[in-house]
Amino acid sequence: MSEAERKMQFLFALRSKGVTDSRVLTAMEETDRADFVREGVFTGRAYEDMPLPIACGQTISQPSVVGLMTQALDIRRRDKVLEVGTGSGYQAAVLGRLARRVYTVERHRRLANEARKLFERLDLTNITVITGDGSHGLPDQAPFDRIIVTAAAEDPPGPLLSQLCEGGVMVLPVGRSDAVQSLIRVTKTDAGFDYEELRAVRFVPLMAGVAKE
Repeated sequence: MSEAERKMQFLFALRSKGVTDSRVLTAMEETDRADFVREGVFTGRAYEDMPLPIACGQTISQPSVVGLMTQALDIRRRDKVLEVGTGSGYQAAVLGRLARRVYTVERHRRLANEARKLFERLDLTNITVITGDGSHGLPDQAPFDRIIVTAAAEDPPGPLLSQLCEGGVMVLPVGRSDAVQSLIRVTKTDAGFDYEELRAVRFVPLMAGVAKE
């Protein structure tokens, strides 16, 4: 299969799963997932709509879930975005093509370092990678227009909710790590928070602290 055919099939799969926003589809077309699948045995499956293992016992999410989460954020060009859980860097790279600035926090030092080098190689200069405990957010950079969490918490973390600006949106999976979780969208209003359930998902759990490796 040619590169063009593979891309066409990739985009068709995204649309068939409900990713219809043209800006999101373009950002994902421009972000080669193969760059982020670093475990050699899986590089040939980079264009399949499935999660794949990466280092440190983590996963790179399936493209349709990345697309749906990005679409739910409804990012505007001037937005400042916080991502909790850098992982492979794939989601942050997509965000970086849509937002003014992306801050992404990763508790595994190895993953953070690899993502940082990859962003430099891909000339994605508006993404800042930080090694740290993402469950606390980044108070020094708050407030954020958009927040995305790529690991599941039992409830939306209070520190992250407090770092949303008014009118801001957070998308995250909630639920126990040993069960199917719900992907939800939280919108901050002048009266509080509005919650919308989007779909069932399965993510690794959101862990506190910085990993030892």
